[in-house]
Amino acid sequence: MEWRRKIPSWRWLLWAACAIAATVVGCQTVQTTRGGEVGVDRPQRMFALLSPAEVEAAARQQYLQIVQGAARKGILNPDAKQTERVRAIAQRLIPHTAVFRDDAPRWQWEVNVLKVDQVNAWCMPGGKIAVYTGLIEKLAVSDDELAAVLGHEIAHALREHARERMSRQMGTAVGLSVVEILMGVSLGDVGQLLAQSMFVLPNSRENELEADRIGVELAARAGYDPRAAISLWKKMMTNARAQPPQWLSTHPSHETRMRDLEAVSQRVLPLYLKARSS
Repeated sequence: MEWRRKIPSWRWLLWAACAIAATVVGCQTVQTTRGGEVGVDRPQRMFALLSPAEVEAAARQQYLQIVQGAARKGILNPDAKQTERVRAIAQRLIPHTAVFRDDAPRWQWEVNVLKVDQVNAWCMPGGKIAVYTGLIEKLAVSDDELAAVLGHEIAHALREHARERMSRQMGTAVGLSVVEILMGVSLGDVGQLLAQSMFVLPNSRENELEADRIGVELAARAGYDPRAAISLWKKMMTNARAQPPQWLSTHPSHETRMRDLEAVSQRVLPLYLKARSS
């Protein structure tokens, strides 16, 4: 047909590969969380055979190995007062995860501080949290700012971003293999970069913005000033290394993140004022 001849053959091959990949990978659309006040309700595509239970089991095993390794090195919870501070903030946030999903408050939550000289924190699937001393000390974070960090990382677990990323990587790998077979060539590193730029990185930026928004709401509901997320990222701007262009980064640009945080923090400010007055 005429309309078909107008489309470059490589696009037909790519579309065919994507269609075959979708069939082979067997992704399904899921809704991991409710939207909350911030309205994060994007449907997510997950690899059907990659269950939340499997991902959480792997996370528990990895977390145990990390904690045991840190203990052997003497870098696990080096300051009891510092650790108690982080855990107390997390314990105020965790009950409010029920706003987004019913099962989250019942997760086997664990919170530890690792003596690592990096500005970083993370939350594995199922609620396994680690905060690095570099983040606490280099940024001199207030309790409100630390709540913003923990809320952001908890949000990644609530939205099952790790499982979503794993599903996307599986689908991309299958798609690339099909393209190579159809075209009779090896795409190599160029193909991998193309796939990363087209399919993986933009979604990762979306995940980061979702975590920002949910994290701000969790902090506000727990009685922490949501506007602290803005002061936190201002500190990050002055301490972070130069970023790559936004289109080639897994994180939003600082400017994009700041604009979004300013808008969302104002939206959830009434939740914070209500929590403070109760």
